[in-house]
Amino acid sequence: MIPPLVIAPKQVITQEDVNRIIEMAWEDRTPFDAIFYQFGLTEDRVKALMKRELKFSSYTLWRTRVENCKTKHAKKRSDAIKRFKCDRQRAISSNKISKR
Repeated sequence: MIPPLVIAPKQVITQEDVNRIIEMAWEDRTPFDAIFYQFGLTEDRVKALMKRELKFSSYTLWRTRVENCKTKHAKKRSDAIKRFKCDRQRAISSNKISKR
């Protein structure tokens, strides 16, 4: 079993949170700012988490995709995009996926 990830004193990310962070990191329209806003993880910490949780080949595919994606970084995003998530993504409240 993988030990839980500690992001701040007395704040632990559960495996459910890790799964959600990975899902958000893979989605092109979700910027790293949204992950930081919801979970307190910087871009470097997200990259470390992805490297730890994914197979190496999956991680390298993801890294290549992120580096070439203009919507993952707030500075590269168009000013017309004002939302954190894709309009087709389920609603999120209090860092938890809403009831299905």
